[in-house]
Amino acid sequence: MHKSLPWLAPALSRVHPDWQSRLRPDILARIDHQLSERAAAGEQIYPQPVDIFNALRDTPPSGVRVVILGQDPYHGDGEACGLAFSVRRGIRVPPSLRNIYKELLRDTGTATPLHGDLAAWTRQGVLLLNSVLTVAANRAGSHRELGWQVITDDLIDLLAAEDSPRVFVLWGKDAQNKHARLTNPRHLVLQGPHPSPLSAYRGFFGCGHFSRINDYLREQGCVPIDWHLPE
Repeated sequence: MHKSLPWLAPALSRVHPDWQSRLRPDILARIDHQLSERAAAGEQIYPQPVDIFNALRDTPPSGVRVVILGQDPYHGDGEACGLAFSVRRGIRVPPSLRNIYKELLRDTGTATPLHGDLAAWTRQGVLLLNSVLTVAANRAGSHRELGWQVITDDLIDLLAAEDSPRVFVLWGKDAQNKHARLTNPRHLVLQGPHPSPLSAYRGFFGCGHFSRINDYLREQGCVPIDWHLPE
């Protein structure tokens, strides 16, 4: 399958095997065709092809304890890395992530790092997933019509169907569109505005999601997330 998807093949080859069965070939083929056409027409697409499925690379479904769901990747040069809200070290921390750090500090007292690399969270079972996995440069929301929501709906359905207790965090309207899929009472679902400067003051600040996640995990007999990000 991968060889027939020239745009997505580099990323698909790195996806953990336990996610592979949930990535529908027909939808992937449609998305791949549209991305290839857009790139041929000169559109700059983020993240780089090899990074598109980074959220599914290291952690299998069985290892996911918390899902933080956003909307689409950062659309600035060099920012998108395939993990929602995260950027690689050396990239300036984007405004949305700065607001996440502000709420994390207010809620838990966790010190604010000088970088935007959230990989330490993913290693603890935090899935940093966007609803849409690609975007055109400088055009937020520009790939909403490509079909990515079908793929991410399937991923959410897989995680929600299992009874192992999980927390689903839905930040922003695009993420909250998946709320209807989260009917399993075993899970905790938290919703709030997107941390973007355009919406953070409408209730993201003060939401207390980070402490609520850990309170729930402790109640379920699970190890809480260490939100500290090493320098």
